[in-house]
This record gives sequence, C-alpha cells and structure tokens, in this order.
Amino acid sequence: MLLLGCIKEVTDYELAISLPNGLSGFVPVTQISDAYSKLLTKQVAQGELLEELNSLPDIFSPGTLVRCIVTSIEKRDDGSRSVKLSIDPKKVNKGLNSTALATGMLLSGSVLSVEDHGYLIDIGVTGTHAFLPHQKAKNYIKAAKKGPDLKIGQNLNCLIVEVKNEGRVVCLSIDRSEVAASIATERQSWALSNLLPGLVVKAQVLKVAPLGMKVKFLSYFTGIVDFMHMDPEKSMSYSPDQVVKACVLSVHPTSRAVRLTLRPPFLHPGGAPRQLPSQCMGAVLEEATVKAFYKQFGAVFELDDGILAFARLKHLSKTRKSFKPGAFKEGCKHKCRIIDYSLMDEMCIVSLKHQIIEAQFLQYQDIHTGDVVQGKVLSLKPIGVQVKVADGIRGLVPSLHLSDVILKQPEKKYNVGDEVKCRVLECNPEGKKLILTLKKSLIQSKLPVLSNYEDAKPGLITHGFVVCAREFGCIVKFYNDVKGLVPKNELGSEPISCPDKVFYEGQVLKVMVLKCEPQQERLLLSFRLSNKPGPEDKWKCTPKEKQEVKYQIGEIVDVKILKKKDNGLEVSILEDEDNVVAWIPRLHLSDFVATAKLLWHCLQEGDVLPRVMYLSDKGEHIILSRKSAVISAVQEEQVVRSFSEIQPGMLLTGYVRNVMPFGVFVEFPFGVTGLAPKVSMSDKFVTDTKDHFVVGQTVIAKVMSIDEEKQRVLLNLKVSECSSGDSAAESFALLNQYFKELKEIRNLLRRGEPSIRELVPGKRVPVVVQAVREDGSALFSSSSVTGLTVTATRHHLGDKNIAPGEKRKAFVLHVDALRSEVYVSLREELFKQRPKRVSMCSVLGICVF
Repeated sequence: MLLLGCIKEVTDYELAISLPNGLSGFVPVTQISDAYSKLLTKQVAQGELLEELNSLPDIFSPGTLVRCIVTSIEKRDDGSRSVKLSIDPKKVNKGLNSTALATGMLLSGSVLSVEDHGYLIDIGVTGTHAFLPHQKAKNYIKAAKKGPDLKIGQNLNCLIVEVKNEGRVVCLSIDRSEVAASIATERQSWALSNLLPGLVVKAQVLKVAPLGMKVKFLSYFTGIVDFMHMDPEKSMSYSPDQVVKACVLSVHPTSRAVRLTLRPPFLHPGGAPRQLPSQCMGAVLEEATVKAFYKQFGAVFELDDGILAFARLKHLSKTRKSFKPGAFKEGCKHKCRIIDYSLMDEMCIVSLKHQIIEAQFLQYQDIHTGDVVQGKVLSLKPIGVQVKVADGIRGLVPSLHLSDVILKQPEKKYNVGDEVKCRVLECNPEGKKLILTLKKSLIQSKLPVLSNYEDAKPGLITHGFVVCAREFGCIVKFYNDVKGLVPKNELGSEPISCPDKVFYEGQVLKVMVLKCEPQQERLLLSFRLSNKPGPEDKWKCTPKEKQEVKYQIGEIVDVKILKKKDNGLEVSILEDEDNVVAWIPRLHLSDFVATAKLLWHCLQEGDVLPRVMYLSDKGEHIILSRKSAVISAVQEEQVVRSFSEIQPGMLLTGYVRNVMPFGVFVEFPFGVTGLAPKVSMSDKFVTDTKDHFVVGQTVIAKVMSIDEEKQRVLLNLKVSECSSGDSAAESFALLNQYFKELKEIRNLLRRGEPSIRELVPGKRVPVVVQAVREDGSALFSSSSVTGLTVTATRHHLGDKNIAPGEKRKAFVLHVDALRSEVYVSLREELFKQRPKRVSMCSVLGICVF
C-alpha cells in the first residue's frame, strides 16, 4: 500500500512518519535508498566514517512530506502494531516504467551521486537515467538550509520537465514554484498500477455523506474523502457535481481503494502541514466542545483556539461498558488531554480517560534526569531489562544497573509483569532513549543529582557508579553520561596499588568533586570525602630537635602519663635519661574497644602503665600500644617485618587502620598494611562496612594474595577463614585477657569514691525519691551512693506509687562507670531472691567486642 506521510521525528537510525487517520509508522535507515544503503554497508566493512555518508538528521527535516510504501506490519509485545515503511524510489515507484514517463509527472527521487553540472537521481525506474541540473536545484537547496549541495540519499519531490529517448533519459526539476504548480492530468496517462500519493488532481464530487464523500478524478478514477480530510471551512457546503482540488493520500492497488484530502496545505505539492506548538503537547483542557460524533470511529472536538481534535472510541471512556453515546451530542463539553498530534490530519489526538489525564508522564519530554519512576518489566534481554514507564514510553535498565551487586541470573530476581521502582539515568526525548537504574543506593540517595558538568562545583558530594577501574584510578559516571576521574592518590586515605582488585564495575560510591572544566568536560574527583586527620595525627610532638630513637619495634617499656587528651595519652618512657615523650592512642589501650574507653576514663595523669610496646616512629612522634594480642604476636614472632616475608595463607594480628565503603585497611606491626575488600570482610552479607568494624579494633586477618610489584596485600577477615584450628583455646585466651583488664579497671576504681567500687548488682541500698519523670521513671539519691545518678525505669517501680521525699529500699541492677549512672529496681520479687556472685562486666557496664 502506498501512502503520503509527513516526517514527524528524525533519529540516527529511523524516520518516524505521521500517516493519515492518526496512524504512524517508521522508516529504518536501511530503507532510504539503494545508494544510501551501499554507503552504510561500505562504512561498516571499513570500520571508519565515510565523508560522503551523512546522518539522517543531516538529510531530513521534520514536517517534510514523503511518499511511503508499507513493507510490513508487526505486532508488538503490548499488542499494538508497528508499521514498517520504505521511501526507497525503487519500491515506491515500482509501478512505473520508462514508457510511462511523461512531462509534468510528479514522482519521488533520491540523490544517487553529485556530478559537475548537477545530480544523478534515482527514480526507481529500470533503464531510465534521471538528471537534475544545478539550476533546477539551487532554490530548493537555499530554502532547505541543509548545506551547499544535495546529499546522497536525500529524498526529493521531482517534476519531470523533459523526456528523451523514449524515457531512457529524463530531466528533472525540484524548484519549489514549479513543483507547487504541477497538477496531474489525463495526458500523463496515469493508471491505478502506477498512481502515486501526493499527486494534486481536479476532482468532481459524486456523492456527499455524513462520514465523507465520493469523488471522481482523472476521467475514470474514483476515490473517498473521509470526514477528517474535508476542508474544515467548507465541510457543510459540498454538493454533487462540484469540482474541487484534491490530493491523493493513499493507494491500495489490490482493493483499488484511493483516498484523497481536501485540506489546503496538501493542495500545493511541496507544501507542509501545520505543526502543533510543543507546549500544547500533554496539555489538559478543562472544556473541549463536541463538534461531531461518529459511532464507529470516535468524536471530533473543537478546542478553545479553534483547532480540531479527535478522540478514538477507546479514548472516550474507561471501558466499553461505561461508554455513553448520549454524552457526546454536538455542543457537549468534556475534559480531555492532548496525547498526540497528527500532522497528516492536522488534528490533535485527545483522550478522555481519567488515568491518562492524571498520568505523570505522557511523553519522553515529561521525564527528567534523576526522576524516580514506577514501571513494569516488559522483557528480559542479554543487555538488560526493558521497562514500560507509561503508554508509549519504554526504558532500558542495563545489566550493570539491575542491582547494587552484579546479577548473574537476573531472571531469578525479575519476572515479566513485575512492578519496579527506577531512577532515570539519562533521557533523550529526540532519540526516545531512556536509561534507568534499579540500584537502590541510587534510587534512595538524597544527595544532589549531577547531570551536567556546569553543576560540578568543587566540594560537591554526590553518588556515582564505577565504570572502569584501572592502574591509573577509577572512572566514575553520574547522570546524563557525566563522568570523571578519581586518580590513584584519591582512592582512599591509604595507598591502593591495584584499584581493579578493590573496586568493581557498577559499584556505587560517594565522591567529592575536586575540580571541573565544563567546556573540556573534564572532572576530577575523590573518594576521600574529608581531610580530617586520624586519631594518631591529632597529637604531634614537636621538640626543637627530632628525638633520637633508642628503641626497636616490639620493645616493652613502662611509661608515666604526662597528659590526658581526648584521643589518647601523652606519656614519658621511664628509666630513660632523656625523658623521651611518646603517645598512646586511646584505641591502643586495649584489644577491646569498649574497655579502651573505660581505661582512658579511669586513668589519671601521673599513673604508671607497665608493659607497653614500642609500635612505630612516625618521624615526629613515637607510637606505643597496650594491645595484648598485638604484643603477643610480636613477642612470638607471629609477624612479618617486611613485605618480602608475606606469604598467602598467613594469619596475622593487626588493627583496623581505616574503614572505607569498599573495604577495611588493616595495619600490622612494622608498618605493613593490607586491604580486606567488602566481599571478604564478613561471613554475613555486608551492606555498610561501618556496621562491622571500627577504627582501632584488633583483628586477625588471613593473607589472600600479594602483588610484589605493586606492594599490595589483599586480606580476608571472615571468622570462618581466620581460625588457626583451636578456636576454643583462642576464645578462652581472649576471655582471660578481657577479665584481666577488668580487674585492672576495678583496682583503678578503688582509689576513687568508695561508693562506686562497693556497688555491685544485687546489692540493696537505701534511697530517697527525688523526682518522678513524665515517662514514669524515677530519680533517687542515697547516702551510700554519692556523686552518681540513681535511676529506676517505670517497669522497675513495680506497682508502687511513689512521691518525692519517700524513703525506699532499692535493688542495684547495673552500674555504668563511664556515665556515672546506677540503675536500680523497687520490684519486690527481686528482694526475695538470694544474692548471687556477679562478674565485673555488669559492675562496669561494658561488653566484649
């Protein structure tokens, strides 16, 4: 079937064509012309761009009328039909032959080649050479504004001005004035087999009916003009025998059906239909007046500005059962929404369906980068998952974005029909390209969306995803294909010699913008979100001259506390003539993080700490440690003194140096540092690394691999991998050390107020009610508990009603030495129980880490 169509959109790979009666189709890039297809094939074979091959947007413009032929009709997954078209002259003009060509004929042609004096044109007629002189093309070229010359593959509306050698040579013109004045006549000997859409003819009205009229043209042809293609200003004035000017819209050779239009823009060949202002698309109209109703097709409405609109039957109500024809009498008003515009009918396409009127997205232009959208899974493909966001709007979730982790079998997580929440990574309305992500870390992110280089201001922190990890660093991508480089020295606070072993493609991370050059589209990033110094770096010993180091790593010394600071202790090494000053970070007071905090709380300036190990010399100060597990490892030679001593499979005792989103850095005595990636941190699935480890925590790590060239160590911290075999003995040794430290803390507490050291869970103490809080808890005082806050929760007051000033007996439940708080109970059932011996854990209010 041959049709006259209007180019609606142009992309690199196809032309979207508006067809009569609200239909649409597309012309693939391979259906332009033979010459264009040959250039495409040549470019693919050579693997490089050809200068003579222009893209479709360089050749075609929206609003141009073209003759098309239907090549196939395919059914889509959602049940709609896809009409595939061709504008190749060999297919469109296949009914013509050399002998049928005549002066004055109007037909389609495509530029075959550029010659010195003009152009060779492919008109699709075997045995005929068509030539277009420069003189007959210059006005068209100037008006088209597509460059100084016509381009190979460019589709033209050609007028035959001369026929030579019985049709073997024809001379053409594309001059707009000559083409616009052409009219098909009987002398051109048109037949039904070669009749072309786009021909302007003089027609005689045979019959007028409510849905259109029947006309006769070119002596013996008959055709139909439907109600949508009558001239709106004359639709009520047509009468039999009237002569009108008409344009052929479609020709169906098999059924012999010819349809025509009387609309003015089509009555001058080379003209163009009126366009709808872009701001009108998607507009909701509160009142559209019914102009006519056709029970088999739909209703025609008149909008406020006089533009006509058409709604198909299925768009007049939610369902067929709810449809009421009486509501569409002439003059009735309805609320509707413009969902499309038919260039070939010069009508808006509207819908009265409530779900379409209220829809968030109607076209790709409504969607913005960073939007969170709901969709339905349409299909699973090797490249990703296709998602339907709305009618006519589809997006692709690439395989990399199906989850926060790479899915090897996406079909186990997603099924066709599943409702999913996505975030828009990229939207190109012109190309109808929509890229989405299903990564929860991106969907739930509250950080700014970085969608252009101009917004990348230094200091901006946002989420991005890794697309490349190489020796030089990581490439991180954001929205709208904005991407930047995280150089090797900005990957973390610790050196990472081999980024591709630490970071993986698709990994979502927070990044900070360091520098941006928008014009060059260059972006410098960092994974180090702040430059806050570590606990050990907050204290600097800066004597006039650098201290002479007399000690070796692993040497045991006794120290005296000179000064307490929030992050550690400044100490002097005893029995040293030079009074060497050193530093014990608070987290190095114990293997147990909570115990270290309590020890720091109990220690005072002037206290002596025995058996402290020389750990390192940072150049400006000496670092000491009281971690018993680390000290034992050094004394038992269960350490490595240099990188060359490390072997895969080794179990090494160290401490957490830094916790990053991608893993944990562990430092060992003698300065060797390794990385435990996120996947090797725990036997459980790790969502947030900070939920599993803290800085200063003592750990046992297993060496997984080493890279001698890059001085890199990969570690495993999984408990299942880091046991030496006798797990019971290891646990008892750890527990024994824990209770030793508790005993030390108890001895330190004895020098303070007697009340806190005498208080143990189970002890009965007299108390006086001081106040009853709004939440039902109570505050007490006691002569035997001075300097401490005594509290009982509502539950532990039992059924007793108490008032300030009352004296009561209380049962000690728990003592928190760090907060100087005592928790008691007044419940009678506790007083009836026999006192039991309790451990110091409860007394001191700490737990094992």
